[in-house]
Amino acid sequence: MRIDKYLKVSRLIKRRSVANEACDGGRVSVNGKTVKASCDVKPGDVLEIAFGQRRLKVEVLSADERVTKSDAPAMYREL
Repeated sequence: MRIDKYLKVSRLIKRRSVANEACDGGRVSVNGKTVKASCDVKPGDVLEIAFGQRRLKVEVLSADERVTKSDAPAMYREL
């Protein structure tokens, strides 16, 4: 699954367009490498997202295409 779609589906970022801008702006990294929005993520990858001064680091547990709002937190584990 593309990183921008994963961020939206997992509800780490509210809108896909905002996730796309974050990726293209260099604020998202996968396994320590800054990535573009088209990068694929898979279970086991470690994502790091910069929200201004705050940095969020999560491990991908699943990459399902469709997830309900209540099941979204089960897609990742905060590190």
